[in-house]
Amino acid sequence: MTKPYTIGYTTGVFDLFHIGHLNILRRAKEHCDFLIVGVSTDELVNEYKHHLPTICFSQRAAIVEACKYVDCVVPQTSMDKLAAWKILKFDVMFHGDEWKGTPLYTRYEEEFGKVGVKIHFLSHTEGISSTTIRTQLANK
Repeated sequence: MTKPYTIGYTTGVFDLFHIGHLNILRRAKEHCDFLIVGVSTDELVNEYKHHLPTICFSQRAAIVEACKYVDCVVPQTSMDKLAAWKILKFDVMFHGDEWKGTPLYTRYEEEFGKVGVKIHFLSHTEGISSTTIRTQLANK
């Protein structure tokens, strides 16, 4: 089966790895021959979420790397997706569809369009998130 893209890229924290994470990686891999996954470093997560992940970066990266849908794991040290493209040269970036139409991702679509990169939005798995899991654990 021919896939529409050669090199795909997606990013995430992947804290408390769950079925939603697995579904995103599986669906991304269905569209590309080679999938690169940027796992956010602890420092980056703390910078934009104002808390550290439950599981440290090296363990989160190892979990993601062990997934059969993932061909390469890289640390995500910046939220600048265009800077990542300049290094990784992917032809499609996968992201959750909750960002579609936002000013940030409209700008990314314009910037990436100039270099021939598509943004492919994927839906999240309903009812599951690391935040939901953390809240459930805290309430037990």
